[in-house]
Amino acid sequence: ADQPERLLTVRVQLPGTESLELQVSGQTLVSELHQRLMDHQVTCHRTCFSLHFGPIRIDGRTELGSVPGMKDGGALMKLGGDSYSVRDARLHLRHVGDLFRSLDAADAYDGVNGRSLSYLTFYTSGHEGKKVLVSKRGSCVDHRPPDHVLPGCKDRPLTPLQPVRDDRKWIQCLRVLNMSSWNPPPGNRKMHGDLLYLSVLTLEDKELNITSSTRGFYLNQSTAFVFNPKPAVPRILCHSLVDLLSQITPGSSSSAVHLDCDGPKSSVSGSRDWNEELQGSRELPRNSLQERLLRDQTVFKTSSDFVAVATRGAVAVIDGSVMPLNPSDPPHMQMFIWKNLFFSLGFDVSEHYQSLGGDAAAHAAALCDLRGVEAYTRVDTPGLHTLGTALVDYKGIRVIAQILVPGILEKNQDQVVYGSNDCGATVSTHPRFLELLDKTSKSLRVQRHLVLDQNNVSVELCSAVETKGIVGNDGRCYILDLLRTFPPDLNFQFSASGETMRVKEEEEEEVPEECRRFGFPWRHRHSLASLRAELLEAFVQHRYQRYEQMVTEGLSREEDEDEDEDGRRGDGAAGERRHVRTLTQKLTTSLTGRVVSEACRAVGSVRDSDFDLRFNPDVFVFTGVRFPSDAETRTQRKLLWDAAASLLTNQIPALLRSCLVQSSVPMDGSTLTSVLHQHGVNVRYLGVVLKELKLLTADVEPAAFSAAVSHFLNCLLSSSTCVLLDSCSDELHARRRYRRRRSQGSRPGLSTECLWARLTPTDLWTRIRTEAEDYYHYTIHSKSMDDVVEKYGVQRISMLREISMKTGIQVRLRDYVFDSRHRPVFVEDDIVNMFPVVKHLRHTCTDASRLMQRAQVVVQQGERSHTHTHVHLQEVLLLRHILSSFSDVAACLRLLGRLSYILEDHVDALSLQERAVMCSERVHGVDHPQTIEDYTYLALYYFSGGQHSTSLQLLYRARYLTLLVSGEDHPQVALLDSMLGLVLHGLMDHELSLKFLHSALCLTSKYHGVTSLRHAHSHHLLATVYEAKGDFRSALKHENEAFQIYKVQVGENHTSTKESSEYLKDLTQQAVLLQKSISHLYSNTDGACIPPPQIFTPSFPTILQQLNLTCGVEGNVSGGGTGKAAETKGVKNTNKMTKKVKHLLNHSVFCCTDDLGQ
Repeated sequence: ADQPERLLTVRVQLPGTESLELQVSGQTLVSELHQRLMDHQVTCHRTCFSLHFGPIRIDGRTELGSVPGMKDGGALMKLGGDSYSVRDARLHLRHVGDLFRSLDAADAYDGVNGRSLSYLTFYTSGHEGKKVLVSKRGSCVDHRPPDHVLPGCKDRPLTPLQPVRDDRKWIQCLRVLNMSSWNPPPGNRKMHGDLLYLSVLTLEDKELNITSSTRGFYLNQSTAFVFNPKPAVPRILCHSLVDLLSQITPGSSSSAVHLDCDGPKSSVSGSRDWNEELQGSRELPRNSLQERLLRDQTVFKTSSDFVAVATRGAVAVIDGSVMPLNPSDPPHMQMFIWKNLFFSLGFDVSEHYQSLGGDAAAHAAALCDLRGVEAYTRVDTPGLHTLGTALVDYKGIRVIAQILVPGILEKNQDQVVYGSNDCGATVSTHPRFLELLDKTSKSLRVQRHLVLDQNNVSVELCSAVETKGIVGNDGRCYILDLLRTFPPDLNFQFSASGETMRVKEEEEEEVPEECRRFGFPWRHRHSLASLRAELLEAFVQHRYQRYEQMVTEGLSREEDEDEDEDGRRGDGAAGERRHVRTLTQKLTTSLTGRVVSEACRAVGSVRDSDFDLRFNPDVFVFTGVRFPSDAETRTQRKLLWDAAASLLTNQIPALLRSCLVQSSVPMDGSTLTSVLHQHGVNVRYLGVVLKELKLLTADVEPAAFSAAVSHFLNCLLSSSTCVLLDSCSDELHARRRYRRRRSQGSRPGLSTECLWARLTPTDLWTRIRTEAEDYYHYTIHSKSMDDVVEKYGVQRISMLREISMKTGIQVRLRDYVFDSRHRPVFVEDDIVNMFPVVKHLRHTCTDASRLMQRAQVVVQQGERSHTHTHVHLQEVLLLRHILSSFSDVAACLRLLGRLSYILEDHVDALSLQERAVMCSERVHGVDHPQTIEDYTYLALYYFSGGQHSTSLQLLYRARYLTLLVSGEDHPQVALLDSMLGLVLHGLMDHELSLKFLHSALCLTSKYHGVTSLRHAHSHHLLATVYEAKGDFRSALKHENEAFQIYKVQVGENHTSTKESSEYLKDLTQQAVLLQKSISHLYSNTDGACIPPPQIFTPSFPTILQQLNLTCGVEGNVSGGGTGKAAETKGVKNTNKMTKKVKHLLNHSVFCCTDDLGQ
């Protein structure tokens, strides 16, 4: 049943003689084929058409497999143009405009409308590639990088981030395409079918006037001053505007072939019933693989359209383009409806969150609710529905976008049939919701519990009391307000008084000693701090191991006691029979039950018969929730305290260990957050995070945003003391003076009277220190940002990058001088734009995830053929492409590429890794840490393919990006410097190679220790370069250091130690020969000529072997040895290859993780 259905081959006859073939499933709807044709490069410019099979026009809701004669294969369908309406004409014009705009780079630089940047081809082809690809070993080509890439350089220019190719010209179709001033058509022309009039300015500066009619588009005789709607000569009527422009303008004809059909789609138009679309897609059948793929694809597309509309709506709300439902209320309490979506602001409306922390709680509640929606959506229980939700942070304000539940705005009935609508004062339950929520409780670790309602009657719930159950007008069961899906974090508790957190005396004994040792509980700004799902799973796994151990020890102890009892009563056959009978009873009667019951009670299981650990989300909720049983509540409170203590004693040490062994090396804020969340640690546990999230406040008028943001950045990052408002534009000053003359200063203009304008660097730094002390409980002792930069080596350019990404600021690409003491760094023109930061649900293909896990299992077994792994990953890649989830596509391509490289299929590895780099650049960003790592492995694959200079350019790019993101003081730089030194060594540029290898040696000594194997490997690499240079004294010095480390770490009998010893002997002999030759030359004595020393020049296979060792392809970096010895090592042994595959794929699991949210 899980086998995919056979695909059908369908030929579509286009107008004219052209046709194209498509492979579709029999369950594909005609409307889906319609959309696929709109996305195809040949037909992407057509919008208003229908499909015909024979003489019959096929309805859009029909499945292709149900059309008679379609399953025979090779069916011919004809694409026919339909008559346009005014709406169809406007949609067609909008779609064509999007296609033309896709040829422009503006959207790619802004990262909007599905466009993004990629610079991989700049280094693998083009003018850079032409220079380096022709270089050969030993040639005089200069491999020296730009000065800002060299070790020790402090300059961090921004302009190389987006390199410009001199031969690259952006394609342009038209200069102007807009609505003509002759619109709307007069009545007599409407009778002739005229719908719209268009005005076009071609690349040849020729003005054209086009009529959009019910039959298509044609050129009319109107001008800018004369209205003449009659068709021009020659009469050309085309159903598509692109076809018409291709015939009448040479520029459009040559550019039409470059239209990017993967750009912005115009499918989102008009008002849509979002709830019906989303819930209907989730209710699609999921019995077979084909049904599940269709369901996942439909859910993904609907959700993506929802997020796109929600983002545009949130921006429109903040910009004041949407009329509120309650215009008489204060701005922070206003609500909006736009495109059938409900928008609200992240403020405490009607003091609903006053007891929980006010505005801080309201701001956090939106994110907690989104996490809850994501958790229930991941469980995916049939019959239980959640609302589409998206959070948009824009201009310092959080906007919550949600889908409207049918009938929720009606006030003539009480719709809440489950949960509480008043913080626990009144509680309701419903058997239907209990049944549905009980199915999710095991996966979400939620305990079914009792609470007391207003009449002191016990009410059974299977969720937090704030969770509301509503039966919509469509009969579906919806759950809302999922902010307490996960249990509270007792280490952070809210105190309304604002004083230091004090635990009640009767509760103080509940706090574990581990928490007290760290000073917990700490006061938090709101009471919605909760534990992460990753922590709960880690805690449950830890308790299950404890449970297994207790059961095993209990049964063993009982068995020993029974054996002793049997020995006292007698031995022989009777004792043996009693022993067998006793063992049988232990397996089937009360003995085993007693041991299991004791173990269950000890670990906190909700049942005594087996292990089942769940949490009550309502304990420690100080908002009126009451429980009928104090004993059960105390048990749940203890379990929550144990989970909070486990985070401190197990998860945080595990996080630190992973960082120390460098299995997890965060490079920026996003990767640090990802590493924390993978270990179940919330960001609030981070000791210090110097970031200011609320850049703008409500008093900033729209015309002053650029000035306000630049002023804030100057106060934070500039070393100049002249950061007050001397950068206000003359235009704004003139506007302020004009307004003052009109309104006599009734409204403050852009002056130092604004709150943001009065901000000084000292005030901002005080706020940052207060924020660190209040939220992270960490004291910053530095007095200014300059002290932090000098003490910790923090890069201002890296901080600018972090702030820009987290707040949506777009700055101008130029080289900023932060050290100037006489002028501010930023001016108004440096602030280009502000973009919303969106948080939403991330949907994945369940079958693809299952196949990915299956492939990893095959790799871990190590006994089966790796071809099976390839097959599984290829299937995953197919399913990911169906979903268009490009971050997952990149992860799959990355794994496939590394596995192909290990299997010595270098061509396939190079092709796959190039596609992975393109995906990473366009999805994550050109400077994302994942992109940097992908560049690093691509450089390795290029070197293995013989394109050594291209590999060098890719490594230079990776090092430059790493310097921008984290600076030179990072373990990733050590890896890149080692690789750069090896590649330059292979290209015979020894001086430059030594510079990078010495930098790598310093970094490995700092992050791995002077006695680590990596440090020994760095010494060995330096020794080989010094040997090739002829400096045997330095080579002996470094190889001796490597030998001493190997001897201490792995012993004298280890292969690495023996190889290093042999290499030392060889170097010593060569040094002696060199010294004798020199002495012979200076002695002027006759005699036999002493042979000169043989300087060993490593081959490219040797360099590649060392590169594999440096990148971890060979597993541990315990191998040193000479280049000759390393060159003789094989890589075809099955067991070694299995270890390599395990190492790479396990490493890829960390590298390929997507953004996990907050």
